[in-house]
Amino acid sequence: MIAFALAVFLLLVTPGPGVLSLAGVGAAFGWRQGISYLSGLFIGNNLVCIAVISGLATMILASPSIRMALMIISAAYLGYLAFRIAFSGAKIAFIQTPKPGLGTGATIQLINPKAYAVHITLFSGFAFYPNDFFIETAVKLLIANLIWILIHFFWLYLGVKINQLELPEKIQRNINVFMAICLLAVVGLSVWSISG
Repeated sequence: MIAFALAVFLLLVTPGPGVLSLAGVGAAFGWRQGISYLSGLFIGNNLVCIAVISGLATMILASPSIRMALMIISAAYLGYLAFRIAFSGAKIAFIQTPKPGLGTGATIQLINPKAYAVHITLFSGFAFYPNDFFIETAVKLLIANLIWILIHFFWLYLGVKINQLELPEKIQRNINVFMAICLLAVVGLSVWSISG
């Protein structure tokens, strides 16, 4: 169980579309909107968990054409977000559009290739109750969600605090570019993993 918790922490703490966008929403819109977006990410994350646990994700991803179509949609959307972040100017911001909320957060998680990869890894391995699938799955969901919430609140807090620092324009622009590069790296790794 400790190995599972450590794996959850290590897989979730690395920047992916969810945490990067959450930090951006916190920086651009503050706590209230950030909590709404975080709630959407949480719902989307648990929908991905259900899809993985039920085998639905495996059935869908088993079809090469569906898998490729989802990857293209995901990569295009995340590439678009990276572009918008990189060229958002000298103010740290996620995107200069209406405030992202619950629906946007859920959608990000549903098309987030990292979310599927993480949950397939977590729920297909680390058997600590091999004779009781229900108990093992329930305990894994509890541990994963507790760690997920803590890590995502940290990223939201980080975004809000960065905005409050009133950093010089050049540093804010560099943070935007760095966030965009990280998103593009996630896209690149996703495309590489599906082509390999």
